[in-house]
Amino acid sequence: MTGARAAIASARRLVVKVGSSALTTAGDGLDRSRLDALVDAIARRVAADTQLVLVSSGAIGTGLAPLKLGKRPRDLATQQAAASVGQLALAHAYAESFGRYSLTVGQVLLTSDDVVRRSHYRNAQRTFSRLLALGAVPVVNENDTVATEEIRFGDNDRLAALVAHLIGADALVLLSDVDALYDGDPRDGATRRITEVAGESDVDGIEVGMSSSGLGTGGMVSKLAAARTAAAAGIPVLLSAAVDAASALGAAEVGTAFAAADTRLSARRFWLGYAAGSAGRLQLDDGAVTAVVRRRRSLLAAGITGVDGDFQAGDVVDLVDPAQRVVARGVVAFDAGELPELIGRSSPDLPAEQRREVVHADDLVPFGA
Repeated sequence: MTGARAAIASARRLVVKVGSSALTTAGDGLDRSRLDALVDAIARRVAADTQLVLVSSGAIGTGLAPLKLGKRPRDLATQQAAASVGQLALAHAYAESFGRYSLTVGQVLLTSDDVVRRSHYRNAQRTFSRLLALGAVPVVNENDTVATEEIRFGDNDRLAALVAHLIGADALVLLSDVDALYDGDPRDGATRRITEVAGESDVDGIEVGMSSSGLGTGGMVSKLAAARTAAAAGIPVLLSAAVDAASALGAAEVGTAFAAADTRLSARRFWLGYAAGSAGRLQLDDGAVTAVVRRRRSLLAAGITGVDGDFQAGDVVDLVDPAQRVVARGVVAFDAGELPELIGRSSPDLPAEQRREVVHADDLVPFGA
């Protein structure tokens, strides 16, 4: 067994995410037998002295049948209507199912504001901590009934990665209708099944497709992105099929295991790199990219070639290389309107009051090495 699988199998605090397609069927809604099987596996893990948070999709899919909707709606208003019906039914189903094991469920509905805004982030941490201390199983979903296009997480895979770091989880398990990561469409017999991901180089160049179930919003693209996010932040990840939940939450010898980076990011640096919204972009020359990414130095005006966005000092911005790839994120020290006359100029050439870092190293998270 690899180190990542051993860490997942022995994790004392665990986040499990299950997708819509693993719990619901188009036209029929929630499949109670599937939900009960998942709860069976979770209850066994909790009985083994693991604190567990469940991130569950399926609210919209669960609400389709009661509203006589044959397929997932495309417009936001109908999605929110389905979610408002489905969230109640899904929460009730979980409460009944976990009740078979005398386990109490606490529903936690989040919007992106709850992890993007630092004050909300800390409040969410306290809520999870108290629920777990009281022996409850928090069941988390995006608050689809009120989230708008501008503040949606986009998928619960990303939400699960953010929650895993937020609660200080030892591991993350992503369950769906696909049994592992493949280097192409798993329905194509020529694709290769990937069982271990030791680092970023193992998944470079892999092309994965979207879910074909019609019920979920993620697919393998979002699962791979969430796994890479969590692993890069120091959290090992297992990607597996929901039908294999008992094995995934037991010996963790199924699916694809992602090894964690050697160093876990602090809560602030994780928030900065992966949770906070970006208000703009700073374009860097090759020298600045090397200084910021490889040497972990502050960004100076001399290394900036362009500015995009209407941001203010204190906002989070993306730093991009000449090929327009995001190589870092950081808190900018100038308003967007101040920077055009400064970019490309060395510090001695600037007025004394402007001789400061555009993004200080302490407020910067580089991606890659």
